[in-house]
Parts: sequence; C-alpha cells; structure tokens
Amino acid sequence: MERRFTVVITDLVTEALEIERTVLGDLAEVEALDAHDESELAGRVENADAVMLYHAIGLSARTIGRLEHCRAIVRCGAGYDNVDCDAARRCGIPVANVPDYGTEEVADSAIGLMLALTRGITALNTRLRTGDGVWDYSLTAPLYRLRNQVFAIIGLGRIGTATAVRAKAFGMDVCFYDPYKPDGYDKALGLHRARRLEELLERAHVVSLHCPLTEETRHMMNDSSISLMPKGSYLLNTARGAVLDTAAIPGAIASGQLAGAGIDVLEREPPSDHDPLLQAWRDPNHPAYERVLINPHSAFYSEEGLEEMRRKGAEECRRALLGEPLRNVVNGIQFGGVAACQH
Repeated sequence: MERRFTVVITDLVTEALEIERTVLGDLAEVEALDAHDESELAGRVENADAVMLYHAIGLSARTIGRLEHCRAIVRCGAGYDNVDCDAARRCGIPVANVPDYGTEEVADSAIGLMLALTRGITALNTRLRTGDGVWDYSLTAPLYRLRNQVFAIIGLGRIGTATAVRAKAFGMDVCFYDPYKPDGYDKALGLHRARRLEELLERAHVVSLHCPLTEETRHMMNDSSISLMPKGSYLLNTARGAVLDTAAIPGAIASGQLAGAGIDVLEREPPSDHDPLLQAWRDPNHPAYERVLINPHSAFYSEEGLEEMRRKGAEECRRALLGEPLRNVVNGIQFGGVAACQH
C-alpha cells in the first residue's frame, strides 16, 4: 500500500481540522502540533511532507535543516518574515504564502481604527465610562472633518490598495509611498504618489502601514519619522509589528505629536507587561489610555477569512504533494523536497 503523506500544522489551529482534512483527506494525514515556541517542534516535524505555519512561532534554519523530505512550507498568511526563506532555498524547499485570504478584513480594520480615533469614539466612550467630564461633545474637541484630509499609505499591495479604496470613499486625499510599485498604478486608482517617504509623512493626517517586514522596513516608523508628521496626526499599523518602533508611541502621544495610534500587531506577541507602550496604554493618567488602541493581531479575523486562509493553505500543500505548480512561492523554489541542505 502506498504511503500516505503527512502534513503538520505547527501553531494556532488546533481544532478538529475539518477544513484541512476535506482538502487533504484522501492524500495525507493532518496533524496539529499546537506549538507555542519553535523548540517544541523538535522530533515532531522531521518526517513531514508539508508544513503549514501561522504567526505564533517561527521556522529557523535549525528546524528547516531537520526536514527530511518536506515538499513545501506554507505560511498561512501574507507575511512570511517568520520563515528563514534562504535556509529553505538551500534545502530545496519551496516557501509559499497565502496573500489573499483576509484583504477585506484587514482593510476594514484599518479604517475602523481610524474612525474610532479620528471621530473621538474611543476617547468619548472611555471618559464617559469613567465619569471624567461632562456629558458633551467637547470632551474630545477639537476634531476635524475627514474629507480632504490626507490618508497616507506605506505599501500599496493588496491590503494597502483595498484600504486606499475605502479611504477614498470618505473623500480623503489618498497618497502612497511604495518604491516597488510600477508607474501608472496611482493613475489607475486615482491616488497621489510620493517618491520619498519624507514627502508622504510631511503631508499626512493619517498614516497607515501596509508594507512587509524586511530589513528595509524594520522600525521604518520611529521617533525620527513620526516627528516628520504634522502635529496631531494619527498612525495605524495592521502590517507587521516590527515595522513600527512602538517605544516611540508613548512620548509622541504625550507631546501631542500624535493625536492617536491604532495598533493591531506588535513586535513581540503577546507583549511583555513591562513593554513601555503597554504600560502607558494601561495607565489612566497617561493620554495613551484613551488615544491608543491595541488589538491582539486580530485584523485578519472573520469566520470567512479564517476558513479561507486555512483552505487555501491546505490547497497549496496539496499542489506540492501532487507535484503541481505552486501559486504563491516567495523564495524562488517551485518544486522541492528531498534535496540535501547546503549549510
């Protein structure tokens, strides 16, 4: 009898796996490892024919080098900075992602964070609940009309584009910075293009981050770049945590440089209780208490989006196991497995 393949899910998904087994059931056994640290994978992934990975842990060269006959590593999500793609390439293993599972959800979340901050919704709710002030709109004055304000996007990929379309619906002047986007994309969408990041930041009423995490973008937003934004502007991050140096946020909020920040992703998840941002956010005496929104890396989530991410990840694994072309390879290896690692 021909051996059935083995697909392991490293993290996040632990339930009955009906979605994955519907896609892979006739081809592979599916096992969820429920790992919370990469060290927990030792002795459990070596024989996997495909690996499905989410965002709770990473795959380093150490683990990848132990994969004996893996045909694909599938990062079930858009970002893949938690996989050592170079190590996988040396081992001849394709790394693929799922870039199109939660586009609407993340874009909606970015706009939702913006509205909650720029319309004073969060601050008013907080003040009224704590009895801080009169029952009156003036608790958050001054607020300004969104129409014609500059909504600045850093990274105009699928999610950045979806966010741009939504911001345009509010009558905002949507600008973007993305040096890798071909010329003409701005004209197709009716956006304004900034050729320099500084040019974008200096005009922005709202800055929304939608770029991948690379060495180029790590801590792209920091004390220095935030200081270029107009005083009283807003910052949103639904991209990758380390694109923003969150240590800059409490001071920028306290000084009024930022009127608010909406953060869905952090560099360390879950964060330490000693994180300066969390301490300011939890302190009723710090303005971040009512001007900063923090979510637990949840912008991607809807029942439909989660199902889509899992199904598309499993479908990519199935293609790999059948030797079919993969749809979303990110490390330049289309067919893989059984190749010896070159350390």
